[in-house]
Amino acid sequence: MEKFYKYMTDNNGIVEKAIGLALRAHDGQTRKSDGTPYVIHPIMTALILQQHGFPDAVVAAALVHDVLEDAPDFSGALRDELGDEVVAIVDSLSEDKTLPWEERKELYVGRIRTAPEAVKAVCIADKIHNLESLLSAHAVQGPALWEKFNRGKEKKLWFEREVLAALKDGWSHPLVDRYESLVQRMEKLD
Repeated sequence: MEKFYKYMTDNNGIVEKAIGLALRAHDGQTRKSDGTPYVIHPIMTALILQQHGFPDAVVAAALVHDVLEDAPDFSGALRDELGDEVVAIVDSLSEDKTLPWEERKELYVGRIRTAPEAVKAVCIADKIHNLESLLSAHAVQGPALWEKFNRGKEKKLWFEREVLAALKDGWSHPLVDRYESLVQRMEKLD
């Protein structure tokens, strides 16, 4: 596997380098909602953006959007391998996990409201994949799924509604409609 990581870092463009970094940074991590390998999430987030024609730097940022929060030891590699543009996007999306949940979520929503399109794009693709995963997990686990979230369904729903409102404030893109539809489906869950 080390040979593969080195190849991805040394011999390819920014998207390939981001894939290699995501694989290294999220190695062994799993998603709390369903236990799948965590790296699937940033890959799916990036695919959403690639399908909508976003530039490679934005797709690369999607691939590593959780690195600063979940694998801070890779922050130097993030800058060295992917550059300042990607780091700026990822930094805008990263939360200070030393703050209380409510405070960091409010700060996140505030940053998204005034963020440039690249940041909004990674944000919405992240949220879309999160909600698609959540809906799939709920179909299997039912209401017990909410026990895996620190603040339960109501706070999770509050956060998704706030992010949606922030994104709709001055930004129009087909992904906004897709996200809004997912939030509405989440509202109907038990």
